[in-house]
Formats: sequence, structure tokens, C-alpha cells
Amino acid sequence: MAVHSKLQHVTDRIIERSEGPRAAYLSRMRAATNKGPSRAHLSCSGQAHAYAGAGPDQQKLATESNGNLGIVTAYNDMLSAHQPFERFPQILREAARSVGGTAQVAGGVPAMCDGVTQGEAGMELSLFSRDVIAMAAGVALSHNVFDAAVFLGVCDKIVPGLVIGAQTFGHLPAVFVPAGPMTSGLANDEKAKVRQQFAAGEVGRDKLMAAEMAAYHGPGTCTFYGTANTNQMLMEFMGLHLPGSSFVTPNTDIRDALTAECARRALSLSALGNNYTPVCDILDEKAFVNGMVGLMATGGSTNLLIHLVAMARAGGIVLTPDDFSDISDLVPLLARVYPNGLADVNHFHAAGGLGFLIGELLGGGLLHPDTKTVAGEGLEHYTQEPVLKGGELTWRPGTKESLNTKIVSPLSEPFQKTGGLKRLKGSLGTGVIKVSAVAPEYHVIEAPARVFHDQDEVKAAFKAGEFTGDVIVVVRFQGPKANGMPELHSLTPMLANLQAKGHKVALVTDGRMSGASGKVPAAIHVCPEALDGGPIAYVRDGDMLRLDATTGTLDILSEGVMERDPATADLTESHYGTGRDLFAPFRAAVGAAEDGAAVFGW
Repeated sequence: MAVHSKLQHVTDRIIERSEGPRAAYLSRMRAATNKGPSRAHLSCSGQAHAYAGAGPDQQKLATESNGNLGIVTAYNDMLSAHQPFERFPQILREAARSVGGTAQVAGGVPAMCDGVTQGEAGMELSLFSRDVIAMAAGVALSHNVFDAAVFLGVCDKIVPGLVIGAQTFGHLPAVFVPAGPMTSGLANDEKAKVRQQFAAGEVGRDKLMAAEMAAYHGPGTCTFYGTANTNQMLMEFMGLHLPGSSFVTPNTDIRDALTAECARRALSLSALGNNYTPVCDILDEKAFVNGMVGLMATGGSTNLLIHLVAMARAGGIVLTPDDFSDISDLVPLLARVYPNGLADVNHFHAAGGLGFLIGELLGGGLLHPDTKTVAGEGLEHYTQEPVLKGGELTWRPGTKESLNTKIVSPLSEPFQKTGGLKRLKGSLGTGVIKVSAVAPEYHVIEAPARVFHDQDEVKAAFKAGEFTGDVIVVVRFQGPKANGMPELHSLTPMLANLQAKGHKVALVTDGRMSGASGKVPAAIHVCPEALDGGPIAYVRDGDMLRLDATTGTLDILSEGVMERDPATADLTESHYGTGRDLFAPFRAAVGAAEDGAAVFGW
């Protein structure tokens, strides 16, 4: 089926807008390709240093010209999603040897867990960790001894950072290697209920701890559809994962087989063979449009509205909020995964998952079918699912029907006619709201403001019983320049409690919310941020505000607000301690949230 005319229009304007920076980027990548295999240019001493620790592969590296695979890993065993990566380098080495190649761990990148730092000082490093990861990936590959690379990462900032780093070495093929979700534990809605009970003082910390441990109980990605699992979806829609591999659980035979195939596939795409496919050719304008379609169709994390812009910039592609807005208006919501529904990602995968959704969207002309991918030419590969047959990995056609229409819906019967994310614009600035999990009766909130400069102030006001009616909670000086733009997800249980009492409640902030947030309407990523003197800096307690997710507006209703002096804040406490001292250059250089909160330019 032909690509929908409106989707093609968005794509064409991105191509036109990006012409200059994209051409310059591709020119650099072609020049790097023309230099030939990097190892050939190293001195004998340099090569000896590079191969000295390669054990049984040392002689082959020194005397043969077969492909050498660089492994960039975000392994640590504090993140459940990344703990399975401990075993992956050996699987990848053995797979590379099986096709005559070699593999070396090129380097590691940091990986932090937003679930651990939520509501803590460390969260103010979280967004900037994306740029540190990109830089660390660049350092890992800077030795220039690799013909292809695989990237081991899953969670919130890690995949976007690795994509940025991979594009810096865009002349190399790149395959992204997932670890898969943990098996299902305590249902996410039950976990959320206990959190709300604890916030209301109805249960003690022992009940809360028991619920959390039952939910987060083993290796693998958290099973709700937050930023980590949205990242995995994007890697399939954009052609960087093997088809159907995102949501296969860890430590299973098929997971290991997929990991091994990643090594073989990456080496097969190198310039040493006949199927050269560098990552710069995969991540083109169409691939990013496909990623935005996937984001809207699945009701993914709002964090990707920032990350996709920054990821695209790394390849010379310019995305704007209007691109996301227009795609959201065009693409219907086809998935209900917590917090947008009761199912987790394991249920989603079993119901047909990404393969079914990609098939539906392709059939409706809502994806570009002709993109390059690590699986070959064309996104149709991603309607298939991997299976083990006689111990060998193969792919077969995926289901063409939803196996649970409460979780994944056909295009003919969407859960809602537009995407799960909505752009907001008005006299309070621009922002975004995730509407896929917000009940329709809460799509319009008009209420007086209560203004805070810190999320701890909000929690103190809640505990003091100060919220007694309809309210729009404004938390400002949370933007990237102010304090690194932390997520404010720890406010969700108390705001949900107020909503449950019958109050109309919303959050407005220049900060972020977790990809797991949903049921309380939240206008986030508000630009300009308060530190830049945006309208949010002029609001005071009692000012009437209106958040309208139906019309996409965010307005100050009170008169004379912009005639005041803007508020200021002492941010000293947010600039020191828990590593924040080291990030002053990032706060000074970072751009606006709607521009990807990017530290790097073109």
C-alpha cells in the first residue's frame, strides 16, 4: 500500500529542512568509509597493543583481515535490565569465531536507573547521562580497530546515548542487542495501588517494600511500558534490532540464539563483504519518521520526544515538535500496555506485539516500507517472529490477527483515533502531555495554580493537607538548564490520590515525568523553561490556568500575569553533591527540551 500522503508530507519537509546538516554528515561518513578498514592503518606497535589481550584471537587479528566486531556494553548488575549482559560478550565472541571473525569488548558506558534515583538528587544527572553515554561510546570506538559494532543497552538514557554514539561512527554497521523483559511479577496496577495507599498513610513501608519486590523480582527490563521498553520498540521500528527480538525474556535458549545472531549479522554488514550497510544509511529521515509512528501507535514514553530529536540531530536530521504533533494526529493508538492498560510487555508480546502492529501500520500506509534495516531491505522483515527449529534460529511470519484485542488492536478498531501523545501550545508556553492513559473526563483541567520550586515542597504541602480542592500544581525551575530536567514521577501517587478524591488535578512543569506516568494529566517539558524567563516563571499561587488536551492548549487565564517580574530561584542545592558538581558545563551548554535538550550541535 502507498504511504499515506500526510505521512509523506511530514517526511518530505524533514528531508528539506535537514538538507544542509544531513549532507555534511553523510559526507563525513563517506570519507571515513573510503579510508578502508581501520586496522590496516595502525602501526605494528598499535596493533600489538590492541590484540595483546585477545587470547585465542590474538594471532588471527595480527595476521588475517577477517572482520573484527566491537562490543560496546552498558553492563552492570545493579540494573535488572542490564544484568543479563554479563554473559553476552562470550556469546558474541563465539558467534564471531563461527564465521571466521573476532570480537572484542571495545568499552563500557555508564547506565543509571531512573527507578533508583526517582525523587533523589541523582535524578538531576539522569538526562545528561545520555550525552555521557554517547561520549563514552565514542571513546570505546576511537581506537579504530573495528569493522562493525554491537551495542548492548536497554534503559532510559542508554539506548538514545548509544544511538548518538553509533552515529558518530556512522560508517560502521551497528546492531543493537536487547536483553529482554523480566518475567511477569506483581501486576503493575496492584503495585501502583499500594504506592497510593502508602502515600495516603494507609499502609506501612513493609507492605510497600513487599509489593515493590514482588514487581521487580528478577533480571530483565521492568515490564511496564515506560522509556526502557519504548526504546526497544523504537529499535525494531527503526531497523536496528533483529526482528521480533525486543521482548524475548533473558536467559532462554532463544534469547542466546538471537544474541549470537547479532554478532554474525553485524559482521555480515561490514565493508569487508558484499552487503555493506553502515548505520548512517539505516538511520535516515524515513527511519526516524517510522520511529515517531511507533511512538504514537503504542502510546510510548514522553521522554522519547526529547531523545528522538537529539538522536536525529546526531545524524544531521532536524525534527521539530510539529512533526510529532502531525504524526500524532494521523496515527491511531493500537496498544494498551501499562500504564495505558492493565497488560505488561510480556502480555503485549504474546498478543502479537510489535510484529502485528508493524504489519497493521504497513498495511494502512502509516510506515515507510522501503527503509534499510539490519535484517535487510524493507520493514516487512519486522512482521516476522524468531523461533528455534531443531536448535537453529529462524524466522516465520508473525500473526496477522491480534491474539488479544484488549491489548493490541487492528487498525480498523483503534483504542483511540489519534496517537498517545499530544503537543500543547498557548500563553503558558509549549509542552506535551501523554493522553493515552488519562481518562477522557480529565483531558481538560481548569483550576487555580499552586506554585513550587522543588518536588519536595509539593510532598510537604500534600502531607500538611494543603490540597483541598481542584488544583494545577506548577513545579518550575526543573528544566535542563536549571537542574538537568529531572523526572518528577515520585509526585504521581499523591496527585493520583487527590484525583481519586474527586478533585480535578494536573501537573505543569518544565521538568520531565517518567515514561510510566499516565493517569494524572501532566503538561511537561514546558518551554521556555523558568530559568530562561518563560511564562511559567511569572505564575503565582491562585492564578487560573487551563490545560486542554483536546485542543492542545496550555494557557494562563488570569489577567496581568506577564506584567509582573519573573520569579527567581536559588539553585545552589541542585548544583552540588551526588555528582552534580561535574555537570556544570552540561547545564551551561544544553539546549531547550523541544530541541532535544541536546549538548552537542552539528
